[in-house]
Amino acid sequence: MRGVVSIGRRVLIAAFAAAILLAAAWSAIRPSNDRDWIAEQAFLPRAEFDGDFATITNVRAFDHCPSGGVPVKKWETRSVDLSEIESVWLALSLFEQNWRGPAHSFISFGFADSTFLAVSVEARKEKGEIYSPGRGMAKRFELVYVVADEEDVLKLRAVCRNDRVFLYPLKVDPEKGRELLVEILKSANELADNPKFYNTVWNNCTTVIIDRANAVASKRIPGGLHSFLPGYSDKVLHSLGLIEDGGSLDEIRERYYVNETARRYADHPRFSVMVRR
Repeated sequence: MRGVVSIGRRVLIAAFAAAILLAAAWSAIRPSNDRDWIAEQAFLPRAEFDGDFATITNVRAFDHCPSGGVPVKKWETRSVDLSEIESVWLALSLFEQNWRGPAHSFISFGFADSTFLAVSVEARKEKGEIYSPGRGMAKRFELVYVVADEEDVLKLRAVCRNDRVFLYPLKVDPEKGRELLVEILKSANELADNPKFYNTVWNNCTTVIIDRANAVASKRIPGGLHSFLPGYSDKVLHSLGLIEDGGSLDEIRERYYVNETARRYADHPRFSVMVRR
């Protein structure tokens, strides 16, 4: 009997030691901004503020699938007047045809000159890497803010990939919109200096935007299922009265489905304006 107890103790000690080693190995995995990234996420945005103006470097302005057939890869520096923000929009890009849950969300800011600046929070991939939710929980991807011309990200998903895309106008007054964009850009600056890991559950495209929005919002957006199944986040925003032009959830989903107009105006010089028509 004493021998059995001794063996049991040794097994427990070995299991405990293995758990400590695994925890140490997990903790030793550190995020980095210095990897061989895919072209779409090659550069991190950074913003400098001067009064009402923000100058943003590494704004992505790709044309991923032009009618000519050769993708255009372009990074820009843009100066935006924060006082000219007039609207805030949420885009949902659904991955499945028969289930709303798996989706990508991004946010877009409309300015008085009818230009739109989008922010997409993503898992940053190295060349050859393929995203999966499981890998997204295993410290396999860093977090990245993609600041882009809205035409870039909207056409990529609605036209090139033909995901089902919905573009919702949010009930956000211009001053709160300004505060939200400043909060997001400051977070992007911080991420450029201090990389973090993406996580499928608690540090993803939706949770990061919700956290930034709650930092400046007068009405808090709760967490929940929509945090890791973003396709349902429009239901939460609708229940909170945060989507403009009321109606039932089915009505607003039909009204703000944009794939057909995105394809129709894919080559229009005022793409974002025409999509909203």
